[in-house]
Amino acid sequence: MKKDKLLLAYYGDDFTGATDALEFLTLAGVKTVLFLRKPEQKDLDRFQGIQAIGLAGKSRSLSPLEMEVELFPAFENLKSFEPKHFHYKVCSTFDSAPHVGNIGKAIEIGSDVFNQKTVLVSPSAPHLGRFCVFGNLFARMGTIGNGEIYRIDRHPSMSKHPVTPADEADLTLHLAKQTEKSINLVNLTTIEKGRSAVVEAVTNNKADVLFFDGFNLDHLKTIGSVFNQLATEKTLFSVGSSGIEMALGLAWKQEKIIGNKIEFEPIGEVSPLLVLSGSCSPVTSSQIEYALQNGFLEIALESKAVEIQNQEAIIKNTVNQIIENFNQGKSTILHTSTGLNDPRIAETELFFKSKGITENEIQKQCSSIYGKVLGQVAKEVLKTVELKRILFAGGDTSSYAASELDILALEMIGSIAPGAPLCKAVSDNEWVNGIEMNFKGGQVGTADYFIKVLKGEKL
Repeated sequence: MKKDKLLLAYYGDDFTGATDALEFLTLAGVKTVLFLRKPEQKDLDRFQGIQAIGLAGKSRSLSPLEMEVELFPAFENLKSFEPKHFHYKVCSTFDSAPHVGNIGKAIEIGSDVFNQKTVLVSPSAPHLGRFCVFGNLFARMGTIGNGEIYRIDRHPSMSKHPVTPADEADLTLHLAKQTEKSINLVNLTTIEKGRSAVVEAVTNNKADVLFFDGFNLDHLKTIGSVFNQLATEKTLFSVGSSGIEMALGLAWKQEKIIGNKIEFEPIGEVSPLLVLSGSCSPVTSSQIEYALQNGFLEIALESKAVEIQNQEAIIKNTVNQIIENFNQGKSTILHTSTGLNDPRIAETELFFKSKGITENEIQKQCSSIYGKVLGQVAKEVLKTVELKRILFAGGDTSSYAASELDILALEMIGSIAPGAPLCKAVSDNEWVNGIEMNFKGGQVGTADYFIKVLKGEKL
């Protein structure tokens, strides 16, 4: 019997972003599985009623040459399942630069793999406080609550991002630094006119890349409807935030392609909680501080952990300390920094510079090495302690950390905060299979976020 065609396949450019897309597909009522390695058909067959798949990647921390090595086979792999849509999922703050996480390079690769002349780009995610108006991106401080909204190049955190600081709000100009492809925009005045006006704009477009403004859910519904209309004869390739999942979900519901939303069992509290933080965001910093004031213990990962000869001893000592904390019933945060002013950041940079590593390469090395160390610590803890829940904080490092745990896939099992669902790991290793995991980007959550994850409470 022929199986139903997948509605969507996506590649997340980091792990936190990949779970963000997983959440909004699942909440829309789409049975979705997020794979942590390129899946085969037998992997999909393990999950009954699957309608969409994702692949959690790390291209946001790669150079353009490394992206080619990573993305061509990943895109071909996901294309082989013949999804109706294929989405290259990027951060809602459009983190990227010519030398790292180059979205222009991803567009070029996708255009080639999917043989698509015009690539559609929808960056807005109003459900996360991200708005695109006349090509300019605005972002709330944090993803929920009443945080102030800033133009992205004036955002207190994103303008100072350690890897890809936002210095241009106009995304058409930002992307033009990353590709030679021509770029056009369907602006808010056209989006406001509705579906037929947007279809006409797409039809008349001659550019290689076409951006779409978006300010609210009505705009997303229009965009989703247009994208779905265009995905008739072959897979439609698009680029953007989880706003694309939200947009398509709204369109699929309207067209009765999908049914009711998926219901979850109550999450409940677990103790202790292990937090692995490679984030230097001020939002995460405030969450660490709040958790420490409310019973959590901390372990500051030494900057010497970036040196190979020190790693075995540091990992062993750290694991022993975590286990000791757990034996006392204490949730523990293992962190690489507590904000941009943490002296470990300067110490790490100084070490890499002494090895002749360029400024552009330093942050990638930090994400890779620190992430792997965090993952190896978690792996050793899991072999000794029956742990039920882990929280990963930081998009770049979490990709490397989770890769150490031999996870086949993740399924969403509950909501914590928009963009950061609680997931269940699927693995052939018994000490990993079934563990609950939460992947949180640097900007996600309120100050009490770690407490909410511990208690299994929705923000």
